[in-house]
Amino acid sequence: MNDKWEFYKDAKGEWRWRRISPNGNIIGASSQGYVNKSDCVDNAKRNGYID
Repeated sequence: MNDKWEFYKDAKGEWRWRRISPNGNIIGASSQGYVNKSDCVDNAKRNGYID
């Protein structure tokens, strides 16, 4: 699987993730923001992210 994972800060300054397929479509995203990036990464791991 060659999906790309992005971790970024939203307008509120909270961490979020999104999963992007090779064709550029967003196929997954966090439903909430996280104060700590590590919490965001942990949530992404529960949704298939492998670091």
